[in-house]
Amino acid sequence: MRSITLCGFMGCGKTTVGKILAARTGREFLDMDEAIEKQAGMTVSAIFARFGEADFRRRERELCAALGSRDGLVIAAGGGALTFPENAAALAEKGAVVLLDVPLPVLLHRLEGDTTRPLLARPDKEEAARELYGRRLPLYRAAATHVVDADASPEAVAQAVIRAVGE
Repeated sequence: MRSITLCGFMGCGKTTVGKILAARTGREFLDMDEAIEKQAGMTVSAIFARFGEADFRRRERELCAALGSRDGLVIAAGGGALTFPENAAALAEKGAVVLLDVPLPVLLHRLEGDTTRPLLARPDKEEAARELYGRRLPLYRAAATHVVDADASPEAVAQAVIRAVGE
């Protein structure tokens, strides 16, 4: 059974939809950020603060390479993971890469009050999100084998992913 990797901007629902999708398709769910946190013994924010973004990206790259050889997973990719072509190629090797596409205004609303995102931990959080979204969206589109409108309930989005990947 092929793996399904969910990608998209922070707040698009990768983890929430991924858990539903895994339950519905009999796959194992894996959240990349949670896996990195478990391996490091600290949060993503703590990794960024203590070791820097480059170290986090190295950990992310190693995990993508390892996951690319596995079948039967639903993977919630980190928000920046598939902005790197080598990560996208590794995860596409054994399965589908699905972009959960959500308009920026909806994402901004979903991210209100969220203090867990290191790249948005700035006074100009909304401006930072707009700039990052503008840079990342074309990279997500390039990495994705399928695009699903994710401005709906998590259950509806999971069903749309199932249809998109042909299951």
